[in-house]
Amino acid sequence: MMFRATARHPALILDDVRGAQKMLSGVARVTALEGSRHLTELVGAPVHLKCENLQRTGSFKLRGAYVRISGLTPVERAAGVVAASAGNHAQGVALASTLLGVRSTVFMPVGAPLPKVAATQEYGAEVRLHGQVVDETLAAAQQYAEETGAVFIHPFDHPDIIAGQGTVGLEILEQCPEVRTILVGIGGGGLAAGIAVAVKALRPDIRIVGVQAEGAAAYPPSLAAGHPVSLDNPVTMADGIKVGRPGDIPFAVIEELVDEVRTVTENELSSALLLCLERAKLVVEPAGASPVAALLSDPKAFRGPVVAVLSGGNVDPLLMQRVLRHGMSAAGRYLSLRLRLTDRPGALATLLAALTVADANVLDIGHVRTDPRLGLTEVEVDLHLETKGPRHCEEVEAALRRDGYRVIG
Repeated sequence: MMFRATARHPALILDDVRGAQKMLSGVARVTALEGSRHLTELVGAPVHLKCENLQRTGSFKLRGAYVRISGLTPVERAAGVVAASAGNHAQGVALASTLLGVRSTVFMPVGAPLPKVAATQEYGAEVRLHGQVVDETLAAAQQYAEETGAVFIHPFDHPDIIAGQGTVGLEILEQCPEVRTILVGIGGGGLAAGIAVAVKALRPDIRIVGVQAEGAAAYPPSLAAGHPVSLDNPVTMADGIKVGRPGDIPFAVIEELVDEVRTVTENELSSALLLCLERAKLVVEPAGASPVAALLSDPKAFRGPVVAVLSGGNVDPLLMQRVLRHGMSAAGRYLSLRLRLTDRPGALATLLAALTVADANVLDIGHVRTDPRLGLTEVEVDLHLETKGPRHCEEVEAALRRDGYRVIG
């Protein structure tokens, strides 16, 4: 099977993906397919996680980058390559170029996380920081290509890139031949398009579901319009799928071969990341956790066995801290309360004793005496508590009210 080709959208077929798989032998890892008991119980059917977060460079991007650069002519290789990326594509291009003996220059935004900048340099690329957003970085890389003759390596809008990413689909079929549904995150669309080309050629009965972050979901309006539509200001913590416009080639494939595109919220993304860490012991970036977020948001919507593609694990430690806090809050693991007490000796100690009985862990406490809203004998206490989940939050608040505490927020 192949999708309908046009002059602007060259056809991709199964043989392209199989050729990419041979090219990647010994270069890209055949990543593990891990079962998830928790998600299996939630969905009511077997759920497996395709761990591209454990791929070399921490994401699937090496696959497409290596295939694309391998296809360059000797003259093109001599001119070097250039790319623009905030993280995963940068590292994939850097390592692929080094393995193939090609000089690489990677433009990254000025605010790119330092661990990603350092990793890209360590893989062998010359890193140039330019622009505050990826669009500015992309323009700088394209200008560099025009001025120097270096070949611009697009992150998703090229047949070789898509064929390389499609090798993930072939591995899924080999590792889980009984699969009925595959969930995959979508940014520009290269990974989802590649998987669709490979899987639908061999198993057209398998349902492929793309997942986008709600604040950066360019595919639903694009599919409704019948052509790529740009978003003015995509906003999401999932920077790996934060793309304002679908690629022309991936869009043509996804429009024809992907069965459905869903969106997930930031709360669902952070909850999914937390679940991957706690239950599966896997470090996954928000974009990589998007298929798990889709499972959490509507677990009975998917026919099993299900494979969720964890596309990457390159998460900045500072972002991880914020996302974990957000995920724990979304999962009901944090409780914030504001109480008013009578200001007398021992009142705060009595409150803390009540929280101990309720088995709530105090993370932070604020004790305010000087506020014009307070009565002469009143004190206000802000509490930030760690709890065991939504039900425990309700139990803690109910216990405080039973003990006579006035909860005002």
